[in-house]
Amino acid sequence: MSMFKFNRLKIVEQIAIVFFFAVLIPMSVSAFIINNVNQQSIRYQLRESAVLISNIVSDEIDFFTDTVTGNLEQLALSLKYFKNQAKRTQYLDDVRASMQNCEELVVVKSQHEADIIRENNKLHNKATIAVPLSDGEVLVATYSLVELQDELFNALEDDSRQIYVLTDDGKLIAAHNFTDEDFKKTMSLLPKNMKVGKPVIFGDTKNQPLVYVAKDNPKITIIVNTTEAVTDRTIYKGRLKIILSLIAATLVILFVGALYTFYLYINIRQLFKGIIALSKGNYERQIRLLVTAFTPHEIVFLAHEFNKMASEIYKSYKQLKKNNKELKQLNEFRSNLIDTVSHELRTPLTSIQGYTSRLMRTDITIDEETRQKSLRIIKEQSDRLKRLIEDLLTIPDIEGMRLRTDIESVYLPEVFETSRILVKNKDNKEIIINVAEDFPNVSGDKTRLEQVFVNLIENAVKYAKPDTKIVVDTALVNGKAKVYVKNECDVIPPKQLKKLFEKFVRLDDNTTRTTGGTGLGLFIVKGLVEAMDGTIELHSDKIIGFCAEVTLKLASADEVLNAESR
Repeated sequence: MSMFKFNRLKIVEQIAIVFFFAVLIPMSVSAFIINNVNQQSIRYQLRESAVLISNIVSDEIDFFTDTVTGNLEQLALSLKYFKNQAKRTQYLDDVRASMQNCEELVVVKSQHEADIIRENNKLHNKATIAVPLSDGEVLVATYSLVELQDELFNALEDDSRQIYVLTDDGKLIAAHNFTDEDFKKTMSLLPKNMKVGKPVIFGDTKNQPLVYVAKDNPKITIIVNTTEAVTDRTIYKGRLKIILSLIAATLVILFVGALYTFYLYINIRQLFKGIIALSKGNYERQIRLLVTAFTPHEIVFLAHEFNKMASEIYKSYKQLKKNNKELKQLNEFRSNLIDTVSHELRTPLTSIQGYTSRLMRTDITIDEETRQKSLRIIKEQSDRLKRLIEDLLTIPDIEGMRLRTDIESVYLPEVFETSRILVKNKDNKEIIINVAEDFPNVSGDKTRLEQVFVNLIENAVKYAKPDTKIVVDTALVNGKAKVYVKNECDVIPPKQLKKLFEKFVRLDDNTTRTTGGTGLGLFIVKGLVEAMDGTIELHSDKIIGFCAEVTLKLASADEVLNAESR
């Protein structure tokens, strides 16, 4: 019995089954019946129109033949009155000039000669009409089919069917919408024994009827081919329209019949999702109902009370999460600060303490040179402590976007020269600054810019390979000043390169550090550059080693004038 356990269907599944049997199946059957009736009707119209076109072309040819033959018979009567051969020839030339599309008009001695002209004209795709005269002579007129073709199919110019006119030996003498591929296919289907005098439908494709008319006078065959394009435009596109109409009708029925159930189902699903999300800890989730005239009041009230409860829970959760994040950041900052202080304060304090103790000793005599050296070391280490404290005090201003800058027109060569002097270069690495004396002034805070380039050049000196140069290049790119500070070093991985702008991040970690520094230099540099509406990017590859690219705005005309007036 357990194998036949009944599983209760969901609302949407029940709705789908009802609409399938009540709407989709009846509409599909109706579409099939209507489409077949329509196809039969259009197929009949295509057959009848193809027969009609063949008759039109046949009538046009008959009209042309009868007209020309009648004119030639009248001309034959007129020739009886010309006894002089020269006047007779002149008269024929004058008449030929007045006859449209007539290329040649001659009188031959016998029917045999007329047949020779007819066969020759067939080879050159021309029409021949002959009228017998007295004494066995024949009046022969030659017409150009190329020019006659336009008149022949003039009434059918907008019709996309293909029409062929063939001689009794199967040679094509006129065509409408001709394509070689379709012509060959049509000729392969043409019956060997054809009935003469009336249109006959042939071919093996029901939706593309072919019609031929075999005429005895003149001996020609007219073929009308209903192409695939015509069938597509009439039958297939009509079928598509019917199907689309039925689909549209089905969709309207589905929409109208399922509107109330749809809103009810969606809103119940929203309630379920909200309850499940809250149970899994997603306190931010709110129930958003599709409120219409079909939405019951009880569901709206339940959703409102649920959202109110979820909002209160989410506020408490968000505040708790924020507090935890702040505590985590504070703990991380404290750890980094302690690590920095332990590494960066211990060395200068030890030096200051050691040299101060030496100077305070009274049991030994200290010469002037040693005393000056000790005082110089104490001063250097004191400056180092001062810079560390200034860096630490700058962090809150950068993070709180409270960094003050005095924007003015700044002459970069002067800033570079001051920065070169302030840089600590114990290994006496060569610092090359490439900047033209007429380089345009930039917009910035001179003191802050000096701080930026002291940090960048000093950083380049620290991490450059031994016996290499530090290069500072400048350039103008797209109306902005570019400064490139480069040093030769090992390639820095892109992932590590992105982290260098973070606080307390160094190339060498706490266990392998070989250079001094707090890991705040690039963080502060980025904050200073951005405060002056500039940008800084870091690059590293095998060619350049390491490059810090600083982009600054050029000074405006007002800033230059203010700088010159000072």
